[in-house]
Amino acid sequence: MTTKQIDYCIEVARTLNFSRAAENMFVSQPTFSYQIRLLEEEIGFTLFERSGKGAALTPAGAQFVSFLITMREDLKRAIEQGQNFSTKYRDSISISLMVRQAVYFLPEAMRMFAETNPAVQVVPVFQYDGGVDSFLRNESDILFALKEQTKQLPGVHVHSLFESHIYLIARRDDPLAEKNKIKEEDLYGRTLMVGGGSPSALRAVQHRLVSSGKIEYFNSADHDTTLTNVAAGRGVCLAPGFLNDHSGQFAWIPFDCPEFFSCVLCTHREDNRPALAAFVEILKQLYREAVAFPL
Repeated sequence: MTTKQIDYCIEVARTLNFSRAAENMFVSQPTFSYQIRLLEEEIGFTLFERSGKGAALTPAGAQFVSFLITMREDLKRAIEQGQNFSTKYRDSISISLMVRQAVYFLPEAMRMFAETNPAVQVVPVFQYDGGVDSFLRNESDILFALKEQTKQLPGVHVHSLFESHIYLIARRDDPLAEKNKIKEEDLYGRTLMVGGGSPSALRAVQHRLVSSGKIEYFNSADHDTTLTNVAAGRGVCLAPGFLNDHSGQFAWIPFDCPEFFSCVLCTHREDNRPALAAFVEILKQLYREAVAFPL
Protein backbone atom coordinates (compact mmCIF):
# COMPACT_ATOMS: atom_id res chain seq x y z
CA MET A 1 0.00 0.00 0.00
CA THR A 2 1.42 3.37 -1.02
CA THR A 3 0.58 6.86 0.20
CA LYS A 4 -0.67 7.59 -3.31
CA GLN A 5 -3.14 4.70 -3.10
CA ILE A 6 -4.27 5.88 0.34
CA ASP A 7 -4.91 9.39 -0.98
CA TYR A 8 -6.76 8.02 -4.02
CA CYS A 9 -8.93 5.80 -1.83
CA ILE A 10 -9.83 8.64 0.53
CA GLU A 11 -10.72 10.89 -2.40
CA VAL A 12 -13.08 8.30 -3.94
CA ALA A 13 -14.72 7.86 -0.54
CA ARG A 14 -15.21 11.63 -0.38
CA THR A 15 -16.56 12.14 -3.90
CA LEU A 16 -18.12 8.70 -4.54
CA ASN A 17 -17.15 9.23 -8.17
CA PHE A 18 -14.05 7.78 -9.83
CA SER A 19 -13.92 10.38 -12.64
CA ARG A 20 -14.22 13.33 -10.28
CA ALA A 21 -11.73 11.83 -7.84
CA ALA A 22 -9.19 11.22 -10.61
CA GLU A 23 -9.64 14.80 -11.82
CA ASN A 24 -9.16 16.16 -8.30
CA MET A 25 -5.95 14.15 -7.92
CA PHE A 26 -4.66 15.32 -11.36
CA VAL A 27 -4.34 11.83 -12.83
CA SER A 28 -6.06 9.97 -15.66
CA GLN A 29 -9.04 7.83 -14.71
CA PRO A 30 -7.52 4.54 -16.03
CA THR A 31 -4.41 5.10 -13.91
CA PHE A 32 -6.53 6.10 -10.94
CA SER A 33 -8.83 3.06 -11.22
CA TYR A 34 -5.82 0.75 -11.67
CA GLN A 35 -4.28 1.96 -8.41
CA ILE A 36 -7.53 1.39 -6.52
CA ARG A 37 -7.81 -2.10 -8.01
CA LEU A 38 -4.22 -2.88 -6.95
CA LEU A 39 -5.05 -1.75 -3.43
CA GLU A 40 -8.15 -3.96 -3.29
CA GLU A 41 -6.14 -6.94 -4.51
CA GLU A 42 -3.52 -6.31 -1.84
CA ILE A 43 -5.95 -6.09 1.09
CA GLY A 44 -8.19 -8.89 -0.18
CA PHE A 45 -11.64 -7.24 -0.19
CA THR A 46 -13.67 -4.80 -2.25
CA LEU A 47 -13.70 -1.18 -1.12
CA PHE A 48 -16.14 0.28 -3.64
CA GLU A 49 -19.18 -0.94 -5.55
CA ARG A 50 -18.92 0.53 -9.07
CA SER A 51 -21.95 1.55 -11.10
CA GLY A 52 -22.84 3.86 -13.94
CA LYS A 53 -23.95 6.42 -11.36
CA GLY A 54 -20.66 6.44 -9.50
CA ALA A 55 -19.26 4.48 -6.58
CA ALA A 56 -20.46 3.42 -3.15
CA LEU A 57 -18.42 2.24 -0.19
CA THR A 58 -18.90 -1.35 0.86
CA PRO A 59 -19.38 -1.85 4.65
CA ALA A 60 -15.82 -3.17 4.88
CA GLY A 61 -14.65 -0.27 2.73
CA ALA A 62 -16.28 2.30 4.98
CA GLN A 63 -14.51 0.91 8.03
CA PHE A 64 -11.21 0.64 6.19
CA VAL A 65 -11.36 4.21 4.88
CA SER A 66 -12.03 5.58 8.36
CA PHE A 67 -8.76 3.97 9.48
CA LEU A 68 -6.97 5.30 6.40
CA ILE A 69 -8.09 8.86 7.17
CA THR A 70 -6.74 8.62 10.73
CA MET A 71 -3.52 7.03 9.50
CA ARG A 72 -3.05 9.72 6.83
CA GLU A 73 -3.52 12.50 9.38
CA ASP A 74 -1.02 10.86 11.73
CA LEU A 75 1.44 10.50 8.85
CA LYS A 76 0.94 14.14 7.88
CA ARG A 77 1.65 15.30 11.43
CA ALA A 78 4.71 13.04 11.63
CA ILE A 79 6.09 14.49 8.38
CA GLU A 80 5.42 18.06 9.55
CA GLN A 81 7.12 17.36 12.88
CA GLY A 82 10.07 15.81 11.07
CA GLN A 83 10.34 18.81 8.75
CA ASN A 84 10.23 21.21 11.69
CA PHE A 85 12.79 19.17 13.60
CA SER A 86 15.21 18.77 10.70
CA THR A 87 15.29 22.48 9.90
CA LYS A 88 15.44 23.92 13.40
CA TYR A 89 16.31 21.35 16.06
CA ARG A 90 19.12 18.91 16.75
CA ASP A 91 17.54 17.20 19.79
CA SER A 92 14.14 16.63 21.34
CA ILE A 93 12.75 16.18 24.85
CA SER A 94 9.25 14.76 25.28
CA ILE A 95 7.24 15.09 28.48
CA SER A 96 4.20 12.90 29.15
CA LEU A 97 1.34 14.23 31.27
CA MET A 98 -2.34 13.39 31.58
CA VAL A 99 -3.72 16.92 30.96
CA ARG A 100 -2.14 20.27 30.13
CA GLN A 101 -2.94 21.89 33.49
CA ALA A 102 -1.20 19.12 35.47
CA VAL A 103 2.11 20.93 34.95
CA TYR A 104 0.79 24.49 35.07
CA PHE A 105 4.21 26.08 34.54
CA LEU A 106 5.12 23.90 31.56
CA PRO A 107 4.61 26.67 28.94
CA GLU A 108 6.76 29.08 30.98
CA ALA A 109 9.44 26.39 31.42
CA MET A 110 9.46 25.75 27.67
CA ARG A 111 9.89 29.46 26.98
CA MET A 112 12.75 29.81 29.47
CA PHE A 113 14.44 26.65 28.21
CA ALA A 114 14.28 27.83 24.59
CA GLU A 115 16.24 30.97 25.50
CA THR A 116 19.32 28.93 26.40
CA ASN A 117 18.67 25.78 24.34
CA PRO A 118 17.17 26.98 21.04
CA ALA A 119 18.20 23.82 19.19
CA VAL A 120 16.36 21.45 21.55
CA GLN A 121 12.64 20.92 21.03
CA VAL A 122 10.33 20.22 23.99
CA VAL A 123 7.28 18.14 22.98
CA PRO A 124 4.32 17.69 25.37
CA VAL A 125 2.61 14.30 25.04
CA PHE A 126 -0.87 14.13 26.58
CA GLN A 127 -1.85 10.65 27.78
CA TYR A 128 -4.71 10.52 30.28
CA ASP A 129 -4.21 6.76 30.56
CA GLY A 130 -1.18 4.61 29.88
CA GLY A 131 1.44 7.30 30.43
CA VAL A 132 3.52 5.16 32.79
CA ASP A 133 3.63 2.20 30.39
CA SER A 134 4.48 4.50 27.51
CA PHE A 135 7.33 6.04 29.52
CA LEU A 136 8.71 2.60 30.40
CA ARG A 137 8.72 1.77 26.68
CA ASN A 138 10.97 4.84 26.19
CA GLU A 139 8.27 6.63 24.22
CA SER A 140 8.76 9.74 26.36
CA ASP A 141 11.75 11.25 28.14
CA ILE A 142 9.96 12.76 31.14
CA LEU A 143 6.87 11.52 32.95
CA PHE A 144 4.69 13.61 35.25
CA ALA A 145 3.31 11.25 37.89
CA LEU A 146 2.23 10.90 41.49
CA LYS A 147 4.95 9.59 43.77
CA GLU A 148 2.80 6.59 44.68
CA GLN A 149 2.93 5.50 41.01
CA THR A 150 6.73 5.41 40.94
CA LYS A 151 7.49 2.97 43.77
CA GLN A 152 7.95 -0.04 41.51
CA LEU A 153 9.30 1.68 38.41
CA PRO A 154 12.70 0.28 37.38
CA GLY A 155 15.59 2.35 36.06
CA VAL A 156 14.23 5.83 36.74
CA HIS A 157 15.22 8.99 38.57
CA VAL A 158 12.36 10.57 40.53
CA HIS A 159 12.45 14.36 40.92
CA SER A 160 10.11 15.93 43.49
CA LEU A 161 8.15 18.77 41.91
CA PHE A 162 5.37 19.97 44.24
CA GLU A 163 2.72 18.87 46.73
CA SER A 164 -0.88 19.19 45.60
CA HIS A 165 -3.79 19.41 48.02
CA ILE A 166 -7.45 18.43 47.72
CA TYR A 167 -10.06 20.98 46.69
CA LEU A 168 -13.83 21.04 46.44
CA ILE A 169 -15.10 22.00 42.99
CA ALA A 170 -18.45 23.77 42.87
CA ARG A 171 -20.34 26.16 40.65
CA ARG A 172 -19.40 29.75 41.31
CA ASP A 173 -23.00 30.52 42.38
CA ASP A 174 -22.99 27.67 44.92
CA PRO A 175 -23.12 28.91 48.56
CA LEU A 176 -20.04 26.76 49.23
CA ALA A 177 -18.06 28.97 46.86
CA GLU A 178 -18.17 31.76 49.45
CA LYS A 179 -16.17 29.75 51.99
CA ASN A 180 -12.40 29.96 52.40
CA LYS A 181 -12.13 26.31 53.44
CA ILE A 182 -14.55 23.39 53.25
CA LYS A 183 -15.05 21.07 56.21
CA GLU A 184 -16.75 17.68 56.17
CA GLU A 185 -19.91 18.99 57.82
CA ASP A 186 -20.28 21.60 55.04
CA LEU A 187 -21.07 18.74 52.66
CA TYR A 188 -23.80 17.12 54.76
CA GLY A 189 -26.97 16.86 52.69
CA ARG A 190 -25.09 17.51 49.43
CA THR A 191 -24.37 15.16 46.51
CA LEU A 192 -20.74 14.23 45.98
CA MET A 193 -19.47 12.72 42.75
CA VAL A 194 -16.90 9.98 43.28
CA GLY A 195 -14.85 7.51 41.23
CA GLY A 196 -13.56 8.39 37.80
CA GLY A 197 -10.10 6.93 38.33
CA SER A 198 -9.40 8.91 41.51
CA PRO A 199 -5.90 8.54 43.06
CA SER A 200 -5.70 6.54 46.29
CA ALA A 201 -5.50 9.59 48.60
CA LEU A 202 -8.64 11.05 47.06
CA ARG A 203 -10.46 7.73 47.22
CA ALA A 204 -9.68 7.57 50.94
CA VAL A 205 -11.27 10.98 51.51
CA GLN A 206 -14.29 10.11 49.37
CA HIS A 207 -14.79 6.86 51.28
CA ARG A 208 -14.56 8.65 54.62
CA LEU A 209 -17.19 11.18 53.59
CA VAL A 210 -19.58 8.64 52.09
CA SER A 211 -19.21 6.39 55.15
CA SER A 212 -20.61 9.19 57.33
CA GLY A 213 -24.05 8.42 55.88
CA LYS A 214 -24.78 12.13 55.69
CA ILE A 215 -23.69 12.72 52.10
CA GLU A 216 -25.38 11.52 48.92
CA TYR A 217 -23.09 10.32 46.15
CA PHE A 218 -23.01 8.90 42.66
CA ASN A 219 -20.24 7.54 40.47
CA SER A 220 -18.80 9.58 37.63
CA ALA A 221 -16.82 8.00 34.80
CA ASP A 222 -13.96 10.49 34.56
CA HIS A 223 -12.88 14.02 35.48
CA ASP A 224 -14.42 15.68 32.41
CA THR A 225 -17.76 13.97 33.04
CA THR A 226 -17.58 15.07 36.67
CA LEU A 227 -16.99 18.71 35.72
CA THR A 228 -19.90 18.55 33.29
CA ASN A 229 -22.14 17.31 36.11
CA VAL A 230 -20.89 20.05 38.41
CA ALA A 231 -21.67 22.66 35.75
CA ALA A 232 -25.16 21.15 35.40
CA GLY A 233 -25.75 21.53 39.14
CA ARG A 234 -25.96 17.80 39.81
CA GLY A 235 -23.47 17.90 42.64
CA VAL A 236 -19.97 18.84 43.77
CA CYS A 237 -16.71 16.92 43.71
CA LEU A 238 -13.26 16.74 45.22
CA ALA A 239 -10.15 16.85 43.05
CA PRO A 240 -6.38 17.32 43.24
CA GLY A 241 -5.31 20.92 42.86
CA PHE A 242 -3.05 20.06 39.93
CA LEU A 243 -6.14 19.54 37.77
CA ASN A 244 -7.21 23.18 38.21
CA ASP A 245 -6.96 25.01 34.89
CA HIS A 246 -7.42 28.38 36.64
CA SER A 247 -9.95 29.42 34.02
CA GLY A 248 -12.35 30.76 36.65
CA GLN A 249 -15.25 28.62 35.41
CA PHE A 250 -15.57 26.82 38.77
CA ALA A 251 -14.85 27.65 42.37
CA TRP A 252 -11.95 25.59 43.75
CA ILE A 253 -12.08 25.74 47.56
CA PRO A 254 -9.45 24.06 49.78
CA PHE A 255 -10.84 21.00 51.57
CA ASP A 256 -9.86 20.48 55.20
CA CYS A 257 -8.09 17.10 55.25
CA PRO A 258 -4.55 15.80 55.85
CA GLU A 259 -4.27 13.96 52.53
CA PHE A 260 -2.23 15.42 49.67
CA PHE A 261 -0.48 14.31 46.49
CA SER A 262 3.27 14.29 45.94
CA CYS A 263 3.75 15.22 42.30
CA VAL A 264 7.03 14.22 40.67
CA LEU A 265 8.87 14.04 37.38
CA CYS A 266 10.49 10.78 36.26
CA THR A 267 13.42 10.54 33.89
CA HIS A 268 15.26 7.49 32.58
CA ARG A 269 18.34 6.74 34.64
CA GLU A 270 20.50 6.20 31.56
CA ASP A 271 19.45 9.53 30.00
CA ASN A 272 22.25 11.87 31.09
CA ARG A 273 21.73 14.65 28.54
CA PRO A 274 22.62 18.07 30.01
CA ALA A 275 19.64 19.60 28.21
CA LEU A 276 17.24 17.18 29.90
CA ALA A 277 18.69 17.96 33.32
CA ALA A 278 18.46 21.70 32.58
CA PHE A 279 14.79 21.48 31.61
CA VAL A 280 13.87 19.48 34.71
CA GLU A 281 15.70 22.02 36.88
CA ILE A 282 13.80 24.91 35.28
CA LEU A 283 10.48 23.25 36.13
CA LYS A 284 11.60 22.58 39.70
CA GLN A 285 12.76 26.18 40.05
CA LEU A 286 9.42 27.57 38.85
CA TYR A 287 7.54 25.50 41.42
CA ARG A 288 9.97 26.41 44.22
CA GLU A 289 9.32 30.07 43.50
CA ALA A 290 5.52 29.62 43.35
CA VAL A 291 5.07 29.38 47.11
CA ALA A 292 1.78 31.28 47.09
CA PHE A 293 0.40 29.50 44.03
CA PRO A 294 -2.60 27.25 44.87
CA LEU A 295 -1.72 23.63 44.10
